[in-house]
Amino acid sequence: MDNLRVYLATWNVATQAPEEDVTALLGLSNRSSKDRLPDLYFVGLQEVKSQPQNMLLDALFDDPWTNSLRTVMAKHKYIKIKTVRLQGLVLNVFCLAHHLTHLRDIQTQFTKTGLGGMWGNKGAVTIRFNIYGCSVCVVNAHLAPHDHLLKERIADYNTIVSSQTFSVGETTRIFLHDYVFWIGDLNFRLADPNVLTGTEIKRLVSCGELKSLLDKDQLRQAMALGTAFSEMTEQIPRFPPTYKYQFHNSTYDLKRRPSWTDRVLYFVHKNVYENITLQAEQLSYTSLPQYEQSDHKPVVSEFVIKVFSDYHDRLVGFNPIGDWYLDEMNSVFCNIDDDVKISPWDWVGLYKEDFSSLDDYICYVYVSTTPLWIENSGGQSNQTGNTLKLTFPDTAPRLPGRYQVVYVTNSPVSVLGISAPFQVYSPRVQTLDWQQS
Repeated sequence: MDNLRVYLATWNVATQAPEEDVTALLGLSNRSSKDRLPDLYFVGLQEVKSQPQNMLLDALFDDPWTNSLRTVMAKHKYIKIKTVRLQGLVLNVFCLAHHLTHLRDIQTQFTKTGLGGMWGNKGAVTIRFNIYGCSVCVVNAHLAPHDHLLKERIADYNTIVSSQTFSVGETTRIFLHDYVFWIGDLNFRLADPNVLTGTEIKRLVSCGELKSLLDKDQLRQAMALGTAFSEMTEQIPRFPPTYKYQFHNSTYDLKRRPSWTDRVLYFVHKNVYENITLQAEQLSYTSLPQYEQSDHKPVVSEFVIKVFSDYHDRLVGFNPIGDWYLDEMNSVFCNIDDDVKISPWDWVGLYKEDFSSLDDYICYVYVSTTPLWIENSGGQSNQTGNTLKLTFPDTAPRLPGRYQVVYVTNSPVSVLGISAPFQVYSPRVQTLDWQQS
C-alpha cells in the first residue's frame, strides 16, 4: 500500500470577499522544502456571496475565492480538478500535477435543504472520484442554523445521505466509498442554553475548560444517539469554538453563543478488500484564529490515507509532439490501451504548459470511434487500430508558447493521458517565387 496526504479546510466566509492571504489556510506558510506536500486538497466554503450578478459571473468564471486559492496552489504545481457550487456553498478540489492521470470517475452531487428543499441557501455539495484503486467522497455542508433547530440539522444530514446518488460501480451512495470526509458549517450548538449562556461559555473557554463544553456539544450527542453522523469519526476538537466572532478581530460576539459549528469528520471502509486494511491517519485538526475577516474561524485537518501501490490505471499515451505553427492545422497521435473504451464524447484539450485547472483548456476536439475522418468541434479525428490521430483547427492556439494536450473522458470524467510540453511557433514565413519575364 502507498500513502496519500489529504488536506481539508472548511470556512464560512460570511459573504466577504477574499482579503487575507490564504497561504496559511492551505497549510503552506510554514512548510519547509523538505516537508511533503499534501497530494490532495479539498477546500469547502460556505456563505460565498451569491447574489444574482455574482452567480452569473461565477457561472462563466471562477469565483474570487476560488481564484485566490488557485493563485497560491499554482505556485506549488497543483491543478484544480473541480469546483462544485450550490449558491453560497463551494467545494474546490486540487491535486499535485503528477496525480492527474490517476483520477477516475469524477462526479459531483448537490442537495438543497433550505425551505424544505426548495432553496439552496442550505444543503451540501459533494465530489467523488477514484484514485489509485480507492474511492474518495467529500461532502461540504451548511446545515440549519440557530440553537433551537437541532431536529432540522439532523433532518438535513439524513436528507443529504439518502438523496445523493452516483453512477460509478458499487459506490452509488456516500457511505459506499472507501474514504468519506464530511466538512462544513454544520451549525451544531451547545445544549442547555439557559445554563451555558454566551458569557459562561466565553469564561469557560478562557479557562481552558473545553472538555466540559464539548460534553454539551449537540453534534457529539447526536453521534452517540445514532441520529446523525454516527457512521463517522471526529477527533476531539482541541481548539476554541469557531463561531461567533466579531468581524476583523478575535473577540466573541455574544449575540450568538459560541459553538463549534465548523467541523471535519471522516469514515473509512477498512475491510472492504480481501487481505487489505484501509486506514486514515489524522495528523492534525485545528482552527486558524489569525483569520479575522469572517465571524467564523477556518478549520483545517490533514490525513494520510492508504491506497494501492500496484494498481493499474487505464491510460492513453501521446507520441512525442513535434513543433506546431500558428495558423496551421496541427495534429497529435495518442496510443490507446486495450482496456480503454473510447467514447465519441471523449475529448482532447489544448492547455498552456503551466495550466492550473482542468477548466483552462484553450480549445478541444472530440474523439471518434469510427475509422473515418469526421469533423468534431472545428477539428478532425481519425482512429487507426490502437493509435488515434487528432487534428486541431488552425485557429488554436492563437499565441506562440509552450503547450500540452490532455485526454479526458466524459460521464463520468476521467483524465487518461497528458502529453509532454511542446512548442508552438509564430506562423511560418511564406516565400513566393516570382518568374521574371
